[in-house]
Amino acid sequence: MSDSNGRDDESHRTVRNVVLVVLDTARAKSVGGDIVSATPRTVDADPTPTLTRLADEGTALENAFATAPWTLPSHASFFTGTFPSEHGTHGGHTYLDDDLRTLPEAFDDAGFRTIGVSNNTWITEEFGFDRGFDDLRKGWQYIQSDADMGAVVRGEDLREKLEATRNRLFDGNPVVNAANILYSEFFQPAGDDGADRSTDWVADWLADRDDDSPFFLFCNFIEPHVQYDPPREYAERFLPDGADYEDAASIRQDPRAYDCEDYDISDREFAMLRGLYRAELAYVDQQVGRLRTALEAAGEWEDTLFVVCGDHGEHVGEHGFFGHQYNLYDTLLHVPLVCHGGPFTGGGRRDDLVQLLDLPATLLESVGIDDPELREQWSSRSFHPDSDAEPRDAVFAEYVAPQPSIERLEARFGEIPDRVRAFDRRLRAVRTDEYKYVRGDDGFERLHRVSTDPFERDDISDDRPETVRTLRRRLEERFEPFSAADETGEVSMREGTKERLADLGYL
Repeated sequence: MSDSNGRDDESHRTVRNVVLVVLDTARAKSVGGDIVSATPRTVDADPTPTLTRLADEGTALENAFATAPWTLPSHASFFTGTFPSEHGTHGGHTYLDDDLRTLPEAFDDAGFRTIGVSNNTWITEEFGFDRGFDDLRKGWQYIQSDADMGAVVRGEDLREKLEATRNRLFDGNPVVNAANILYSEFFQPAGDDGADRSTDWVADWLADRDDDSPFFLFCNFIEPHVQYDPPREYAERFLPDGADYEDAASIRQDPRAYDCEDYDISDREFAMLRGLYRAELAYVDQQVGRLRTALEAAGEWEDTLFVVCGDHGEHVGEHGFFGHQYNLYDTLLHVPLVCHGGPFTGGGRRDDLVQLLDLPATLLESVGIDDPELREQWSSRSFHPDSDAEPRDAVFAEYVAPQPSIERLEARFGEIPDRVRAFDRRLRAVRTDEYKYVRGDDGFERLHRVSTDPFERDDISDDRPETVRTLRRRLEERFEPFSAADETGEVSMREGTKERLADLGYL
């Protein structure tokens, strides 16, 4: 029996569990064709067949957008339901403030087991993201430890690895540190940055859990992030014709150095990097499939809302950039978002505008939780199929402070190009179905008609002054006036954390 929308009655039941999987740095334009494009692709060309299947069976939100172009503020937004200028977590204030209510806290207080597995250094207790979790694990570690042995793993040769081992081994428990080094150097699957270990742990946890309480599970897979180093068998499926795996793997991947014109990347090399990037997506897509299998084996799949999204996108040569900093193009903001389970099963493709910060309202409505404290602070708007919330007619994004700062770039590279120096500004964007307007606190502005210029190549702000005024008013109505970003909350990081974030291109 079906309702008027064609969904089975079974799909309307309230789910018990929620699983939120973040494919770190996954942009919408690079995932499977059936999710964000009607253009058919061959099986080999689709890097994310698991996601495509979830979209076919569940609901694909084709116009989902992040509130920020990088991990820390984006995660803070969908953990709290607030915009970056509201939660205040950004490059100059890297801690999620304690007075903000978080989604895991809402689940925890409602009696859910709350489990997190993070493979991104930003999303740890060090930066305030552990609140509400019964357990928030570092997925890249074999044994959980505050000490990060990433410097050993990143050593370019035996000498560097031995030096890093000597310097870091006794930072904490040397036995635990040695075990983490051995796992990373000899036992972790090639091309894996923690996803395989994380999925194994989640599968074991599901199989061994001995209570009947519902659960909220959060998992961040970081493989699509620089460095792109997928397993060889994945890379060879997506490299351009005639490209050699060794040549692709030898391309220097240093986004900040590229932005600062410290070295160049040819069009051919960018094509190979895009192949490696899509191969990383294929690898984590396979891990998403394993998570589904684990939920099915534990008898939890039918009772679970399973959500997969990117936290932000990536430039791989588009607009002259590499990485995900300094601007608000849709390449960085448009992300995949697929939901399966309960009312989202059989929901088809939806083209309404949604934001990742809408996840708290949506997930809580899906399991029947009302959390007044979280609701009081959020700008979240439920996209639950049966919600009476008003659909969005616009989405917003912010870039509150450069990360890394211009001062850090100068300290590393000395003189930096004027093009890069111009990035020392705050940016805000508003996007409707028709137009995208971006404004900076230095007077910078761009207007694009995204309905006909989806790649944002043509600035038409001079030709459409009335549209500029209208969208500028939308920004002013949504946010407070531009002011200097608060920089009083930057965390004094552990050395191992600094090294890992530097390796990811953040520092």
